[in-house]
Amino acid sequence: MAAIMDLSFMYRWFKNCNLVRNLSDKYVFITGCDSGFGNLLARQLVDRGMRVLAACFSEEGAQKLQQDASYRLQTILLDVTKTESIRAVAQWVRNQVGEQGVNSTTLG
Repeated sequence: MAAIMDLSFMYRWFKNCNLVRNLSDKYVFITGCDSGFGNLLARQLVDRGMRVLAACFSEEGAQKLQQDASYRLQTILLDVTKTESIRAVAQWVRNQVGEQGVNSTTLG
């Protein structure tokens, strides 16, 4: 019984350690938002109050995502095979987040 209580305590402690405060002030940049995991993640983070900068490959994907999401989500077109596209999007992200800056985390 004590072991179960210890595990329960550890789980709650670990879960609370990973909370991000002030989500409405945070930005997240996600690529591949036309469909799949990127699209789903963008929608879920907006629902949790974060500001999402969503990169899509197609105009159609960007428009659909923007239509279905709140004002907290902004889309931009990105072709990761083109250097000029990457540079333009990097500058756009910097302009969006301003002085707040960007923290880099890779999922995968």
